[in-house]
Amino acid sequence: MGNEQSGDVIVIGGGVIGLTTALVLTERGARVRVWTRDPVERTTSAVAGALWWPYRIEPVALARTWALRSLDVYEELAARSELTGVRMVEGVLGEATLDEADAWATARLPGLRPTTAEEYGGSGLWARLPVIDMTVFLPWLTERLLKAGGVIETRTVSSFAEVGAPVVVNCTGLGARELVPDPSVRPVRGQLVVVENPGIRTWLTSTDDAGEMAYFFPQPGRLLLGGTAVVDEWSLEPDPAVAEAIVRRCAALRPEIAGARVLGHRVGLRPVRDAVRLERELLPGGRTLVHNYGHGGAGITVAWGCAEEAAGLAASSTA
Repeated sequence: MGNEQSGDVIVIGGGVIGLTTALVLTERGARVRVWTRDPVERTTSAVAGALWWPYRIEPVALARTWALRSLDVYEELAARSELTGVRMVEGVLGEATLDEADAWATARLPGLRPTTAEEYGGSGLWARLPVIDMTVFLPWLTERLLKAGGVIETRTVSSFAEVGAPVVVNCTGLGARELVPDPSVRPVRGQLVVVENPGIRTWLTSTDDAGEMAYFFPQPGRLLLGGTAVVDEWSLEPDPAVAEAIVRRCAALRPEIAGARVLGHRVGLRPVRDAVRLERELLPGGRTLVHNYGHGGAGITVAWGCAEEAAGLAASSTA
């Protein structure tokens, strides 16, 4: 159990949700240690796309609030894109309309407009949104946390009883399925293909009539192609047939993708739940447990808003 003192917080989970929550807590004056089962560079977050947009996340109203707060942060970080990996990039949200986005997005995203026929074959929205290079962003986030005084330890937790700190923050994503246990958390498998960028500077997300997704995100020196969303599939091995289908769907949208040299494959399991769980409960002995998990494929989109709310719940329990 150790000799944790009042004011100590242990954050379980080293993905983008755990690191961001730990950073907010640390910069607010808490002594924070992150316990992560996998090294940060091997978490699900490391294989994310990653485009800012509240994608399939509930509860909708709260998710939009968290997302808009996170957008504020990403816009600031984009001013130092070489350091942070965050860039503001224009692109097309296929099958989206202004009616859906109107109430919450148009005021905040002044460039949001319907696409022209030249830009996209169906109905869509043209937007300038954060695109995050996780190979740069996660190391930057880790370094900022360590510089602020946070500690990261590779450690597996099988029970909250093992954690002796007065405040525990559960950011375990898919791991919450066993740890809590919460069987409502389910994996939704996503596969990406990384190719040499043939000169594409805008991103695109698209869904065809059969529900098949295609998206591409330009990153420095490469293009990320997706995607899939297979519920209850646990395999982390890239499927060659799936990879071929992803390239084919993306090339149907931008023909120059067809001949792009493949650099690699990525597979991640999105921790999907019917709604994000962000709440506080008491553990035996008067300790506090704050849950912050179930963000599905929108973890990066809502990370900062959720982190601030989780930090507030943690702080109010130590006040």
